Amino acid sequence: MKAAVKFETVLKDHLSDPDQAAKYLTACYEEGPEVFLQALRDVVDAQGGMSRTARLAGLNRESLYRQLSRRGNPSLTSLNAVLTSLGLKLRFAAG
Repeated sequence: MKAAVKFETVLKDHLSDPDQAAKYLTACYEEGPEVFLQALRDVVDAQGGMSRTARLAGLNRESLYRQLSRRGNPSLTSLNAVLTSLGLKLRFAAG
């Protein structure tokens, strides 16, 4: 019998790919800000963690934790820095 694989392990593996991460973030953004911030935390975790992302984004690690918390409210500048550090871009499309 095969050993069970945790959902988090599979998700983390998929989110290490920037294309998959972009699709995931897009879908979660449509669900609302809290879901999007959780998704962004998932992507950050999958792509090296908060320390790595904070360093690449030029942000303070503790501040990044607060901004991406459930009650977080990152500025557009910080959000852009985080997305850029993950190799992602924010895009808009007509509905």
